[in-house]
Amino acid sequence: MPSSTPALSTSTSSTPSQRLANLSSHIMSPSAHSPVFSSSLIAAAPPDPLFGLAQDFKRDPSDKKIDLVIGAYRDDDAKPWVLPSVQKVRNDIHENPTLNEYLPIKGLASLTTAAASLLMGPSSPAITQSRVSTVQTISGTGAVHLGGLFLSRFHPSSPKPAIYLSNPTWANHHQIFSNVGLSLAQYPYFSAKTKGLDFGGMMAALREAPAGSIVLLHPCAHNPTGVDPTQEQWKQIALLMRERNHFPFFDCAYQGFASGDLVRDSWAIRYFIEHGFELCIAQSFAKNFGLYGQRTGAFHFVSAPGPDAAKATENIGSQLAVLQRSEISNPPAYGAQIASRILNDPQLFAAWEEDLRTMSGRIAAMRRGLRDRLEAKGTPGSWEHITNQIGMFSFTGLSEQQVKLLREKYHIYMTKNGRISMAGLNSHNLDYFADSVDAVVRETS
Repeated sequence: MPSSTPALSTSTSSTPSQRLANLSSHIMSPSAHSPVFSSSLIAAAPPDPLFGLAQDFKRDPSDKKIDLVIGAYRDDDAKPWVLPSVQKVRNDIHENPTLNEYLPIKGLASLTTAAASLLMGPSSPAITQSRVSTVQTISGTGAVHLGGLFLSRFHPSSPKPAIYLSNPTWANHHQIFSNVGLSLAQYPYFSAKTKGLDFGGMMAALREAPAGSIVLLHPCAHNPTGVDPTQEQWKQIALLMRERNHFPFFDCAYQGFASGDLVRDSWAIRYFIEHGFELCIAQSFAKNFGLYGQRTGAFHFVSAPGPDAAKATENIGSQLAVLQRSEISNPPAYGAQIASRILNDPQLFAAWEEDLRTMSGRIAAMRRGLRDRLEAKGTPGSWEHITNQIGMFSFTGLSEQQVKLLREKYHIYMTKNGRISMAGLNSHNLDYFADSVDAVVRETS
């Protein structure tokens, strides 16, 4: 059958300009077939809601504006804070020529070994039995992605099990796991009535989930609610997940930053490992080291105990390296060197722990200050959840309408669900924020 597309002339007798014109005519001519790819068919993606709000904040000319959107630590003058322990190391390694060399595909070994010990404890059975495979990643986001990709590629079930996310969860979880081909499901987490954990709803959903489901868990400082299970509740969660044969995927972004206590903030992970779970962990050093722009993190896969555990761990490590190589080739060196030096030097480690207590302590003080001010004003509603929650974020309980009024009338920026970054509050703006919340709550009550 003759083609409906004009043939492209390849005559050598034509001039270069004639051949170019012929080529243009061929490209622009209509075809009976749809194009394989056309950039004109691609619609614009919606802006990221968090970073869109951050841009709106920057454009706001008000001298009273407050940024409570982005989760990055700020000091009492609303300035980024370089941890003194990090500053010491940064000065030492700045001129180190090895920083310009490629790291191994799995990353800096002195970091990955120390990172596993930090999370699990140096005497963890997973470590002493060589059941941990660790890969340095592009911060916590890269660790979540690598873990999702690994499970999507190698989980033996067909079809792949859904991954259950808390409702709500960090918004990027949805995109990351969808992009690697995992289907999403939800379990209830936050109770709008109590502004605390919906433990009954969570347990019911996990009990009803198909056996062998993947469950994403936040071990401390749940993002975005700041609501964590108690240790007793974690025990019940573990028991239920064992009964249903669910696979735990921990996303740990705030160890030490939440309470100032590294062991307390990793308690849930250690409990699950001690009880023989096979699981994986995404670990971020953005918040607890202040290495936001250095993108330093780790992904850990913990194999189940048994006679084949060592071989399984070796095989998993090899497959993780293949995935890593195909995506980023080698992780970045600078932040890894900083974190490694601190984690492996007892004096620097002690100084870092003090830095963690400084950051977590200032945030806890802002929580107490905000609750005290709202209660002193008699602001309608209960505000005890502000201090019951922990970590960088707080679900304030403010409605979308109230959030809108705070932005438009008082130049205070937060996500529309009422989540605030407590690090954005300080002694200079706390009174103004409490006054504004009080006014908006009374106006809409």
